[in-house]
Amino acid sequence: MSDDYTGSEGYEQDHGTTYEDHNDHGHHHNEHVIVAEYTDGTASAYADTDGDGYANAVANDTDGDGYADEAWADTDGDHRLDTYARDTDGDHRADEAYGDRNGDGRFDIAAADTNGDGRADVYAADQNFDGRVDAVAYDPNGDGELDKIVLDTNGDGVPDTVVYDDPDTNPYARA
Repeated sequence: MSDDYTGSEGYEQDHGTTYEDHNDHGHHHNEHVIVAEYTDGTASAYADTDGDGYANAVANDTDGDGYADEAWADTDGDHRLDTYARDTDGDHRADEAYGDRNGDGRFDIAAADTNGDGRADVYAADQNFDGRVDAVAYDPNGDGELDKIVLDTNGDGVPDTVVYDDPDTNPYARA
């Protein structure tokens, strides 16, 4: 009998068995990965890559296409999932990414691909970790060059500096 079962909750769950135990089902797990496959075709995977009992990575396939649409990771080994990425348009590439660089439990850096070309178009950061965004960079025309950077240089929560970095979109550039 397999360790897979369909319970009253309506999902099939793998309790961390090995690849050899599930080779006939096509699963590719090791003893540190738990996969929940739901009857609607969606799935969640939890990985403890260092064997310490805490998840180092979590991935969710929310649309049932076999690819992760959301992923969390513990990048510094402190048992907190401090990085998050999401595929919002189903192209199997992250369109949004968030990170907690100082381990305080709040995301302090973010990037988003708003036009679907695979490159980030908006970046935001809390550089002094006070809980407020103090740097934002934009590439609204999607050419890969940052067009506008807005900075709060004195940390008062109000933008102080605007830098137009791309001559093609700079409203003050001379023709």
